[in-house]
Amino acid sequence: MIESSEGFRTTVYRCPAGVPTIGFGSTRDTDGKAITMSYQPITRQQATNLMRTTLVHYEDAVNRFVTVLINQNQFDALVDFAYNVGCDALRTSTLLKLLNARDYAGAANEFEKWTHGGGVELPGLVKRRQAEKYLFLL
Repeated sequence: MIESSEGFRTTVYRCPAGVPTIGFGSTRDTDGKAITMSYQPITRQQATNLMRTTLVHYEDAVNRFVTVLINQNQFDALVDFAYNVGCDALRTSTLLKLLNARDYAGAANEFEKWTHGGGVELPGLVKRRQAEKYLFLL
C-alpha cells in the first residue's frame, strides 16, 4: 500500500509539505537521520530496504499509541497513515483519541480529514485516505 501510494523516486524531492523525501516517501534514513536535499540517488532495491527498515518505527508507534484491541487490517491502515503523516500527528490525532475510546467507526471517518499537503487538498491523499479507511473497516 505504501509503495503504490507514495510512488518511487530515485532522487530527493520535496513533498507537498516541503520535506526532503526519497524512494517510497522516506523522510529518514536507516539511522533515523532526516533525508537532506544532498542525499545520493538510490535504486529501487535500496528504496525498498529503506522503507522496510524505517517501517519498524511506525509499527512501534502504532503499538505504543493504540490502547485497544485492533485487527491486522486496522494495524496496517494505521501504519500506512503514520508513515505518511508522522508518528506525532498520529499520537495527537482525533483519529487515535476516538479509536482508544473504542469508537471504531468514528476513528475510521477521521482518515478522510487528512487529505491536505502544503495547505492544498491533494487527489493522491484523498485516494490514500479512502483506501486506509476501507482497510481499517475490513
